[in-house]
Amino acid sequence: MNEESDSSNSHSPSSNGSGGKTWLERLGRVFGADPRSREDLVDLLREAAERGLIETETLTMIEGALEVDQLQVRDAMIPRSQMVVIHQSDSIDEILQVIIDSGHSRFPVVGEDKDELKGILLAKDLLRLVIKDTEIVLKDLVRQPVIIPDSKRLNILLRQFRQSRNHMAMVVDEYGGVAGLITIEDVLEEIVGDIDDEHDAETIEDIQELGEQRFLVQALTLIENFNESFGTEFSDEEFDTIGGLVVGQFGYVPEIDEAVEFGGWHFEVTAADDRRLQAMVVSPAVGEFDPED
Repeated sequence: MNEESDSSNSHSPSSNGSGGKTWLERLGRVFGADPRSREDLVDLLREAAERGLIETETLTMIEGALEVDQLQVRDAMIPRSQMVVIHQSDSIDEILQVIIDSGHSRFPVVGEDKDELKGILLAKDLLRLVIKDTEIVLKDLVRQPVIIPDSKRLNILLRQFRQSRNHMAMVVDEYGGVAGLITIEDVLEEIVGDIDDEHDAETIEDIQELGEQRFLVQALTLIENFNESFGTEFSDEEFDTIGGLVVGQFGYVPEIDEAVEFGGWHFEVTAADDRRLQAMVVSPAVGEFDPED
């Protein structure tokens, strides 16, 4: 009887016996106090890592898991400006080139713009038919998208991904417009850190100095980072990236060698395709001074 009673108590977190102490309570006893808040718990875990009781990598994952509980989808999603999409009007050859270039396995399919969401295309669905040399009708392959608000909690989304076995969701803002997309990998990276694979591009610095007051700037550079580097005060209310701001000045996706000046700076396009601006050389407009360090 005593053994059964002990066994039962050992599984009860609220038990007063020493065998009923949870691991958090026992850890707290080791350091002289029980955690009373999330901050206390993190401090205890960090001290445990410093004493070698847990590995640093383990601490990082625990902290990531605790952080996910506090984050929303908007904190981890791929923003609209960075989404790789397939247009409903694209030819099969164009679609295959997007798949090859990106290395992704899932793609939003859109109409005229990114708000006109048609569904999700899985690369494997298309490639299966390509291999069989079967006639392909894109709309027959598009799957119903999972649509979620940008305010959804990440821990709830992770549970939803696991239950539904979906790996991608489209994110909408409060007005119903497409704000971005998020994958199960994006959520997991919040826990374990970046997950690179063989398709991930090498890291390219957002801003590289070329000399003679000229700078190579990647289009996906955040406007706030650009402002910090160049001493500008461009607004990020309408666009998140400097590329989006430049395209907005043109009114269309510019071609290589096209240029525009605004805000005291000269922007010359050095890399672009039919759909997006990729990089540009930035230099002071005539009569402007060097950017502040």
